[in-house]
Amino acid sequence: MKKLRLRETSLSIWGWGSLGIVLSLITFGPFVIFYLAFYILCFVGGGFVVTLLFGKTNSEKYLEQCEHSFLPPTSTGIPKCLEEMKREARTIKIDRRLTGANIIDEPLQQVIQFSLRDYVQYWYYTLSDDESFLLEIRQTLQNALVQFATRSKEIDWQPYFTTRIVDDFGTHLRVFRKAQQKITEKDDQVKGSAEDLVDTFFEVEVEMEKNVCRDLVCTSPKDEEGFLRDLCEVLLYLLLPPGDFQNKIMRYFVREILARGVLLPLINQLSDPDYINQYIIWMIRDSNCNYEAFMNIIKLSDNIGELEAVRDKAAEELQYLRSLDTAGDDINTIKNQINSLLFVKKVCDSRIQRLQSGKEINTVKLAANFGKLCTVPLDSILVDNVALQFFMDYMQQTGGQAHLFFWMTVEGYRVTAQQQLEVLLSRQKDGKHQTNQTKGLLRAAAVGIYEQYLSEKASPRVTVDDYLVAKLADTLNHEDPTPEIFDDIQRKVYELMLRDERFYPSFRQNALYVRMLAELDMLKDPSFRGSDDGDGESFNGSPTGSINLSLDDLSNVSSDDLVQLHAYISDTGVCNDHGKTYALYAITVHRRNLNSEEMWKTYRRYSDFHDFHMRITEQFENLSSILKLPGKKTFNNMDRDFLEKRKKDLNAYLQLLLTPEMMKASPALAHYVYDFLENKAYSKGKGDFARKVPPLIPKADSDPEHCRVSAQLDDTVDDNIPLRVMLLLMDEVFDLKERNQWLRRNIKNLLQQLIRATYGDTINRKIVDHVDWMTSPEQVADLVKRFRDAFWPNGILAETVPCRDKAIRMRTRVAGKTKLLSIMPDELKHIIGAETTRKGILRVFEMFQHNQLNRRMVYVFLEGFLETLFPQYKFRELFNKLHSRSKQMQKYKQKLQTTQAPSLQKR
Repeated sequence: MKKLRLRETSLSIWGWGSLGIVLSLITFGPFVIFYLAFYILCFVGGGFVVTLLFGKTNSEKYLEQCEHSFLPPTSTGIPKCLEEMKREARTIKIDRRLTGANIIDEPLQQVIQFSLRDYVQYWYYTLSDDESFLLEIRQTLQNALVQFATRSKEIDWQPYFTTRIVDDFGTHLRVFRKAQQKITEKDDQVKGSAEDLVDTFFEVEVEMEKNVCRDLVCTSPKDEEGFLRDLCEVLLYLLLPPGDFQNKIMRYFVREILARGVLLPLINQLSDPDYINQYIIWMIRDSNCNYEAFMNIIKLSDNIGELEAVRDKAAEELQYLRSLDTAGDDINTIKNQINSLLFVKKVCDSRIQRLQSGKEINTVKLAANFGKLCTVPLDSILVDNVALQFFMDYMQQTGGQAHLFFWMTVEGYRVTAQQQLEVLLSRQKDGKHQTNQTKGLLRAAAVGIYEQYLSEKASPRVTVDDYLVAKLADTLNHEDPTPEIFDDIQRKVYELMLRDERFYPSFRQNALYVRMLAELDMLKDPSFRGSDDGDGESFNGSPTGSINLSLDDLSNVSSDDLVQLHAYISDTGVCNDHGKTYALYAITVHRRNLNSEEMWKTYRRYSDFHDFHMRITEQFENLSSILKLPGKKTFNNMDRDFLEKRKKDLNAYLQLLLTPEMMKASPALAHYVYDFLENKAYSKGKGDFARKVPPLIPKADSDPEHCRVSAQLDDTVDDNIPLRVMLLLMDEVFDLKERNQWLRRNIKNLLQQLIRATYGDTINRKIVDHVDWMTSPEQVADLVKRFRDAFWPNGILAETVPCRDKAIRMRTRVAGKTKLLSIMPDELKHIIGAETTRKGILRVFEMFQHNQLNRRMVYVFLEGFLETLFPQYKFRELFNKLHSRSKQMQKYKQKLQTTQAPSLQKR
């Protein structure tokens, strides 16, 4: 029933509804549905808008009541801040004056502008357009520069440039030398790596400096950046006004710009070995590399990378030359070039093979055991500075130093006595009488020699015949002293040194004799007498075989062979070298042995002939009356007719010199003749070696092993700036403090004479003037401009220079070493020896080939600069604290505690 009623009800609803829809469509048309929907929508939207407006108004009134009733009052800073933000940015006026010198301020302002542009503006403008922040940074930098410039003007920079820098460089070189010695002492057979050398260097540094070691700063980039940040923050504290320094954001920005944008790139460049090598070559660009120096570098190189780079370049040049299509005279030139390159390539291969196989030979040791040594006469040793120092060392070892020093002292007395008597005679001619005074001085000097070497109280005493000593004593008591008063005893002492087995004969069998020959360049390098497969090579590096004779062979030829030597001037020419015009004579030399015949050409100037003539006439007095060198001519000495006449006269001079009778009369002359005729650059320096020597100079008692260079400075030279600088550098570069003090005293006297002759007594004043010039506004401005142009060429930040190819860097090293050896004057080799000179120069060059060690030197110079600039502040203590985390320093302290513990326990 119920279901039936529901069905009827639903049918009635659907029926009436359908009827209503049909009637509406008939009455209002088909759009009635759209009108109805629009009316409903308008009704609902209007109600929503009225409700929203009424609710918003009531909500604002309620919130306002709540604000005044419940919330605390608003801070006054916020409204003020809002007001400041609404105002227009005020312009900040910057005073562009920095140092008081326009010439410096202009490039400095450009550096500041470029720094802000490239390190700050490029990211700051992405955050804000407000210029005030950038202007504040600029003002802060300028304040620091103004304070820095003011402080610099108050400092006397002369001690820093003439003492502190030299001391720091010399100490750095000493540490490097001691590190090399330590590496060598650890194992003579195994060559230490570069890392071992760096570690050992800093071990030696802490032993020498005691309180500081810079290993972390120089080897760890992270620690280096931290050190620079701390240092820049200290400098900003000293240079900025307190208000600017307290602004942390500003301070950090400026600190990062200085540390990472200026100092770190500058230190990276200055410590780059390749940059230093290029700079060395640039500094001595006017000097020409010679073939002999280049071959010496190749023969002495222990770096396989250098040898491979040179070999590969030689192979590349060979390939190019062989590809050329030439004819006529050019083909001979190219053949010579190919032969030279083949020889260089062969030497490099031989050297690489020896280094890789571990068959490196010590030339001195090999020559001492197996080599055929050249004979240097005793009279030549006694007048040669270099040879004499080795003979002196040997005589001290054998207890015969008294004989040698007696001979040398008598030589000095004879020269002095002759000079005094000549002065006395000239004064007597002028009517001045000082006879008694002069004779009294000579008598006192002669008695002093007698008491020191010949009297019974002398210790050690020169042992000669008693009757000669008695005769001398009687002469001193009854007659006036003469220059020849000691001649008889001196002759006996000379014969004793020459013939006694303890002295000269044993010296020729000693290792010191071999080292002497090496210093005189009279030893062959056995690694270049031939390769392992038996192919012979000439010692001097000639690609065509044994063209040039070494001194070793030439000095040992017999008198029969000497007759077979002929030389004549075959041609004459005029050369122009850097504006200097001079005549050059081509000498053709023939030498015949029993088994071979050799010929070569060498080239000499007239000044070489003159120097050679002076040397041999000093050594062999009998030659001065026989040999006559053609005289000099001041004007028209390049005239063709004059050159032909001089060529004829010099030929006559050579023919007379090479006659068998002349050679047999003076056997020791052969060494000088062959040295002059060798196919190499002639080493000038006539044989006037220093004979005025003190009787005996004891060695220094102080130990120079573990102290700074300045601690070993001779107090007697403190008042002479250049002498002090030269002695410091020569001591460390050539290791002269390890040699006998006689040589050092001679070098000191020679330097004093050189400085006095060159500059007179005004040298110190000139050096002070030069330092003033170096710190003048013009020079400072020039340095600032160079810095600007290096970092911002043409106003654009320089791109990071790509690292050059390894082969190019290796060849640059070879070129730098060759340049340095080429500019070394022959006079220096004559004073301290060729081997010592080579080792010293190559040691300095090798020191610059380690980036970490170069950084250490830069930081030492920087620390010295800041200590000089701010003497009132304790910068030394500050640097000790900044370097206190050094691992080497901690090891050193632990070692000290370990060594001191037993002594403390005993107490």
